[in-house]
Amino acid sequence: MRQVDAVLRARLSSKVALIDQIASYIISAGGKRMRPRLLLLFSEALGFRGPERYELAAVVELIHTSTLLHDDVVDESSLRRGRATANSMFGNAAAVLVGDFLYSRSFQMMVSVKSMRVLEVLAEATNVIAEGEVLQLMNMHDADLAVDEYLRVIRFKTAKLFEASARLGAVLAGASAEVEEACADYGRSLGTAFQLVDDLLDYEGNASELGKNVGDDLREGKPTLPLLIAMERGTAEERELIRHAIEHGELERLQQIIDIVRRTGALEATREAAQAQADIARATLELLPVSKAREALLEFCFRAVHRSS
Repeated sequence: MRQVDAVLRARLSSKVALIDQIASYIISAGGKRMRPRLLLLFSEALGFRGPERYELAAVVELIHTSTLLHDDVVDESSLRRGRATANSMFGNAAAVLVGDFLYSRSFQMMVSVKSMRVLEVLAEATNVIAEGEVLQLMNMHDADLAVDEYLRVIRFKTAKLFEASARLGAVLAGASAEVEEACADYGRSLGTAFQLVDDLLDYEGNASELGKNVGDDLREGKPTLPLLIAMERGTAEERELIRHAIEHGELERLQQIIDIVRRTGALEATREAAQAQADIARATLELLPVSKAREALLEFCFRAVHRSS
């Protein structure tokens, strides 16, 4: 990861001062760096240790970071990773445009690897992510959203880049089609589990651990799985309360809604759904040879579900 950070610092330099300032601000915020870690671990597990892995690990982190910049503008978020968001610090216009810069720079970098397969994987991933963003926008304030539609947004918006990161490790290693698909399946399932836990933490965690404001999803009118389950299991009065909050992005009765979500077992049910996805991810690793990298990937399956931030 130190090598990846070095690549990020080198590739983000720009003659435009504001780009340098915002890009440095975002990258220095850190984060879990799950996507580059997946790419590095799968390439190592499959025996590839060439320098291209650092470049592509930086690429997937840049793509992810650019989506965060745009997300925070769309969601009007003020806190990310425990710090003020770029849009709240520098304004919406600057955040959107620097997000565009990160996207375009990531494509410059992926071309340097000189692999058509790499370009195919990342071009498809970025397109699907954009579709996921639009799907989520369409679903905002929709209290009647079906669980399948909610999961579709997760697969597009979050899990797709996990999938691409894992797949790229196999592509770099020249793995068979069967192994490549297994790696992609791992990434897709782990990414789904990761987002499910993110969604439950909005009602279980606290701002200092989460690095964002508790209740942000509700404020944005996002009908996530904990709310959908709570509506299904709650009383008519509780359903109406949650419905009104989703439709109006209302936080005035947030604590009451959190109490309903907890009482109905919606958090436990959401974590169980995440565990089921993590179990799928774990099973795909049977195709990989035993190694420290494989052990780390197994540990990710546990950490994705049992975390507090």
